[in-house]
Amino acid sequence: MKRIANLLLVSVFAGAITLGAYKLFFEKDTYKWVAENQETPFISTSGLTASAKGAGINEVDFTIAAEKTVNAVVHVKNVTLNKGSNSIADFFYGFERQQTPQVGTGSGVIISPDGYIVTNNHVIAKASQLEITLNNNKTYDATVIGADASSDIALLKIDVEKALPYLAFGDSDNAKIGEWVLAVGNPFSLTSTVTAGIVSAKARSLGRNQSFIQTDAAVNPGNSGGALVNTNGDLIGINTAITSQTGSYVGYSFAVPSNIAKKVVEDIMEFGNVQRGLLGISAANVNSRQAIEMGLNEIEGVYISQIEEDSGAEAAGLQSGDIIKKVDNVLVRKFSELTGYLSSKRPDDTIEVVVDRDGKRITKKVTLKKQQTVQLPTVGFTVKNLSKKDKKTYGVSKGVKITDVPEGYNRYDLKNKVITEVDDKPISNIEDAKELFDEISRYGRTSFTMINEKGEKERLILQ
Repeated sequence: MKRIANLLLVSVFAGAITLGAYKLFFEKDTYKWVAENQETPFISTSGLTASAKGAGINEVDFTIAAEKTVNAVVHVKNVTLNKGSNSIADFFYGFERQQTPQVGTGSGVIISPDGYIVTNNHVIAKASQLEITLNNNKTYDATVIGADASSDIALLKIDVEKALPYLAFGDSDNAKIGEWVLAVGNPFSLTSTVTAGIVSAKARSLGRNQSFIQTDAAVNPGNSGGALVNTNGDLIGINTAITSQTGSYVGYSFAVPSNIAKKVVEDIMEFGNVQRGLLGISAANVNSRQAIEMGLNEIEGVYISQIEEDSGAEAAGLQSGDIIKKVDNVLVRKFSELTGYLSSKRPDDTIEVVVDRDGKRITKKVTLKKQQTVQLPTVGFTVKNLSKKDKKTYGVSKGVKITDVPEGYNRYDLKNKVITEVDDKPISNIEDAKELFDEISRYGRTSFTMINEKGEKERLILQ
């Protein structure tokens, strides 16, 4: 027994000696003490005391913004009447087809106390009747004041007895990536639903040459036309679209920036349509094989491939090969950033454009002009207003010049001819052309009077 105790004591001492030797000679310190004003540790901490609310998301108070917004966001019900298909009985006995009502829903934002409401164009498209429901469950019939399909913005009006709560437009250009935002709308017809997220990206084009604010605030069917607000409750966007294979929210949603929506609304109220100020350039497709071979896909800015005739860009001296880097102190890294900024401008506005030309920075003042080209309804021709040179070449004072046609019309050799009449009705400019072509039937007989570059008159009949 005594022998066992001796062995145990020896083992304890041997272990202690071994551990001490390891600590002394082999183990390295994984920390070090740092005295004040002596050395800065590699991993730093803020040193700020956590508030009673805690850190992170709890530091942001969404309640004020939510309270301001929910009463200014409305439910929009769109009733459309569709005729059913013909049956044999309809044909033989002359029965009239029944009109079946279809109901769509969305959201809208009150922007004035007297009942003006902004929403998406696709929410109210083809409406036979529009009904607005406020957050207090009062309902009103709405009138469409105007709409713009390209920006997907529409303006409605309801007649009210007393002033309504409304939202003020914020400056969407000041929205920062990572900033907290709220999406307020009526998903799945659930009124006044508030979701929170951050600004994930700006100037998303989605292939439409549009400029959207991307957010991860949950947006679902029915949210379209609702409000995207910052934590102050300022309207910085109109929720418009989601990217989803299922049709429901999967993490990405998009809003029309408030600066664009505000400009569209103001144009509709003042002019009855949207006034677009055009720079007059064509930008290179940086994803094409030729552009990649030239290294254009690696540049930061917008590469000008072509200057349009009689445009503000031409008058200001911009050139093909210039790379637009900045517009009015707004950095331009891609085409959607340029189009997004220009969407908030009107004809005759003057902007400052900074370009890179052969490694040198050049600043030009450019006066934006009205739209000079348009794609005609029904036939799909792209036409432009006549320039001074065109009028002299063709010997005409009015008309529109065909610059492009759909593939099916190539056999008619229509490009670069001037249309002067449609069904014997004269055409002065692209506005006339768009209106007249909107009236013709795809299945009827239509005649065009045209002038070629030799000044010879031609007539084309489509039927």
